[in-house]
Amino acid sequence: MAVKHNGKKKEIKTNAMRMLDAAKIGYEVYEYEVDENDLSGSHIADSLGLDHRFVFKTLVAKGDRTGYIVFCIPVDEKIDLKKAAAVSGNKSVQMVPVKDLLPLTGYIRGGCSPIGMKKKYPTYLDRSALDFPRITVSSGMRGAQLLISVDALMAFVEAVPAGLTYGGPD
Repeated sequence: MAVKHNGKKKEIKTNAMRMLDAAKIGYEVYEYEVDENDLSGSHIADSLGLDHRFVFKTLVAKGDRTGYIVFCIPVDEKIDLKKAAAVSGNKSVQMVPVKDLLPLTGYIRGGCSPIGMKKKYPTYLDRSALDFPRITVSSGMRGAQLLISVDALMAFVEAVPAGLTYGGPD
């Protein structure tokens, strides 16, 4: 990925990209123009011309028993907190406030990746991802998505597939 710095193109590597490179896991970078007024994953999918079903957003929550947890779901879906609690071994889970995201993960809203967080948290990937050979997740910064094999992503972050959305598979 290249950004201009003093008129020159400068290659940027996010922590997620560096970790995937070190593990020799292939990925593609899809760049898009950031709209500070619309950081939604749906806007990102539209900007990239991608099918919304395989563009995934990363959500961070806190369980009453297990502590912090990461969930990856399709961008147009909403997380079902009851399902999320059940699959993660909690009675309840609450979304982490946006102000706590950077200190916990090293990432900001709109650029949170399941890859390369400050600490390794239990990670759950919506079961719908299994319908595709590859999906996109944030690269760890606004303006770029990573297209990665579902199997490679699950193995790398040790994600557990689960039904996480309203109306989605259990």
